[in-house]
Amino acid sequence: MPLWAKVILFPIKIIPPPKGSAAASLRLTFETLGPIFVKFGQILSTRRDLFETETSDELQKLQDQVPPFDPTIARQIVEKALEDDIDSIFDNFVDKPLASASLAQVHTASLKSGEEIVVKIIRPDIELVIKRDLQVMHALAAILLRFWKDAARLHPDQIVADYERTILDELNLQLEAANTHQLRKNWVDADNRRNKLYVPKVYFDLCRENVMVMERIYGLSSANIEGMREAKVNMRELAHLGVEIFFTQVFEDNFFHADMHPGNVFIDISNPEYPNYIALDCAIIGSLTEDDKSYLARNLLAFFHQDYHEVARLHVESGWVPPDTDVREFESVIRSVCEPIFQKPIKDISFGRVLLSLFQTARRFDMEVQPQLVLLQKTLLNIEGMGRQLYPDLDLWETAAPYMEKWMKERMGINGLFKRISKNAPQWLEHLPDVPELAMNAMYELKAMGQNNQEQTKLLKTLNAELKSQRSSGRLGAMALVAALMGTTLPLTGLATQQEALIGASVLGSFGIYWMFIRT
Repeated sequence: MPLWAKVILFPIKIIPPPKGSAAASLRLTFETLGPIFVKFGQILSTRRDLFETETSDELQKLQDQVPPFDPTIARQIVEKALEDDIDSIFDNFVDKPLASASLAQVHTASLKSGEEIVVKIIRPDIELVIKRDLQVMHALAAILLRFWKDAARLHPDQIVADYERTILDELNLQLEAANTHQLRKNWVDADNRRNKLYVPKVYFDLCRENVMVMERIYGLSSANIEGMREAKVNMRELAHLGVEIFFTQVFEDNFFHADMHPGNVFIDISNPEYPNYIALDCAIIGSLTEDDKSYLARNLLAFFHQDYHEVARLHVESGWVPPDTDVREFESVIRSVCEPIFQKPIKDISFGRVLLSLFQTARRFDMEVQPQLVLLQKTLLNIEGMGRQLYPDLDLWETAAPYMEKWMKERMGINGLFKRISKNAPQWLEHLPDVPELAMNAMYELKAMGQNNQEQTKLLKTLNAELKSQRSSGRLGAMALVAALMGTTLPLTGLATQQEALIGASVLGSFGIYWMFIRT
């Protein structure tokens, strides 16, 4: 285990371990600490390169083997939410959960019409536990900002606030149902994307804030590597398909599944040579602004082409590093970090070492963490961990670079231009009748600004002549008077509101007159 992981996990050793292995003790500790820590353990479970096999296997149980709550309570929650007896709604409702996670658990059943379904139920009183843990996280963020000089660059308060919104949204299963339906439309209902990513059907009439009903799926967990090997699944095809799905969700749909640990990703192996993915638990969905997408795509392409000068320039242009950053120096440092890993398969890359080097680079150049990209970074971490398990020889550059080049060509080419025009045309047409009036108003404002500038120039010349003849004791008052007079012109230049200008003129002018009076 690397030193940084030992440091992070050291406080856990203070808790007396139960009887059993250290790996089991670690898992039980995460479970005891609550849902937020369980999710942290889920992320660690995908990084088998960081831990021994036993620890990874124990942490993997956090994905869908968290201790369940009483099935009698589960039945009561469903009946209260759907306002009917559970046996009147479903056939064969199974009390033993199919899966149990940190926020909810899943039971199998059938509809009266015969379709096999699963019922997802939020844990009772879990919101109180979550909010308590979030208070601790907010307090830790405040402590970091107060006592660690690098904290402001990392924006821990914004990151915690973003995570708070994300995890509270997970408690609303109606939002998850809507996300699942949208993801299904993007993939299952699209002719050119079938047999790549399957998303279960949602039964909206049986969904509530704490209960969700959807189609039951069958497949292998993406963590079941041995099962896929026994079925002779084409692991290379599967790994490359995963990369394609991720980049398509991020750059084409701007709607990406942001919680892709193995407990939420299953594999359909009915056709082992061409397997496809099954996405579950769509509570956490990410999206980026058009600017962020564009900068990210250009950065990735520059990185794939080893154009580190362009990477450095784009970081400055996007505001991710200070504007006075020496681009050449920044380029040199990026090259020293990235060149050793270029065009290597995942199994030969030490991402821990790369992340450490990038963090040192970030500190040196005051690079700020981008809170809006944190969710994407978390998803990349999950995907990288899954890719390492499925196909260690995956060449990310070989897979992703052609896709990014195609996307940028479509975006910047003629087709992309027509797409943007057709998208914005309705808005332009709506405002078209206002254009003549707006143009006339702009001309009047420009004319008024020109006249005002002429008057201001004359006034400044007069005052300058008077200042030269004044005693030094009277200069401050004259300068204050100039400031007061200029304050009335600020609204025309857009530097202040009319009220602010009048207040400034009044205060400065009064002070100037008073000063000249007491000095004469």
